[in-house]
Amino acid sequence: MKKRITILSLLVVGAMLLAACGSPAAAPAADAPAAEEAAAEDKIVAVYVIGGTLGDKSFIDSAHRGLTKAAEELGIEYRYVEASSDTTKIMAALEDAMNDPEIDIIIQSQGDFTELLPEVAPEYPDKYFVAFDNAVAYDQCADGCPNVYAMTYAQNEGSFLAGYYAGLMSETGIIGAVGGMDIPVINDFFVGYIQGAGEAGIAEENVLIQFAGGWADPAKGKELALTMYQQGADIVFQVAGGTGEGVFYAAEEAGKWALGVDSDQALIIEETNPEQAAVILTSMLKNVDNSMFRFMEMFVNGTVPWGTTETLGIPEGGVGLAYNKYFDEYTPDDVKEKLFAIQELVTSGEIEVATVF
Repeated sequence: MKKRITILSLLVVGAMLLAACGSPAAAPAADAPAAEEAAAEDKIVAVYVIGGTLGDKSFIDSAHRGLTKAAEELGIEYRYVEASSDTTKIMAALEDAMNDPEIDIIIQSQGDFTELLPEVAPEYPDKYFVAFDNAVAYDQCADGCPNVYAMTYAQNEGSFLAGYYAGLMSETGIIGAVGGMDIPVINDFFVGYIQGAGEAGIAEENVLIQFAGGWADPAKGKELALTMYQQGADIVFQVAGGTGEGVFYAAEEAGKWALGVDSDQALIIEETNPEQAAVILTSMLKNVDNSMFRFMEMFVNGTVPWGTTETLGIPEGGVGLAYNKYFDEYTPDDVKEKLFAIQELVTSGEIEVATVF
């Protein structure tokens, strides 16, 4: 029987932080599992270990949507585990997945586990590991981690567009943003947001930033957003998962605007609360759903660039803004023209967006 990797003991030794929120290379090396071998079974089995729960109408739901599509269209058997936001429970769920002989692919976005992959992955050469929203330190892998693939998203680029758009749309010259936690990936949103706002003429001190300290506290998100509206902000960007739902309630209550994140949140919320959906001008899309389906398609085709981290930006369709009916209705034509023009400059590389990475 395979020895269980002692992740929980490593958790005690290391300083753990719960995260959120290229050309195809050759197939994995000979000691890594082969896609063809997995396909020879009844079905390829993929499990998504969720650091939280479904229903955030944002990041988690987006990944789930893409994997569900892969199950429907590519014949993948898809499973998921809602491990809550408790780090110990997440690690236990990941251990269970690694020691389940039926599972071929383990998908997760936990920064602390991703940090352990260079040590963990070689212990489980018969499993594939997919990290998203976090890069892998392949230089720390003794074997190059040929059974690991990672995806990150140029959230700084998408947030640059969000900040620029908010700056053009603001009537007070003050805008805000609520983050789930003060961690690098969320700060990467904010450096882009601030830079974009600056391009639209908003001074950095007039971009109000607050962190809620978690991903599942809508009351806290509402409180922070209401404070920003009281301070003069007329648009607040939420980058806080389930906590960010509170920003929409605050915008509705204050008669102000909000920006969503990860998914086209206006169209999702419209199904149950059309009045609230109407306060969301647009959402900064982190197209996790597209990237999940893209990975599964590459897996089936044997073209996953194992042992690499791919960054998906505007050109790759990894990030962008939601150009939906609310955007069309509330955005003046001259603002649309300026926004589309600057998007082209970012896409071409003529404008380089700052990043914390």
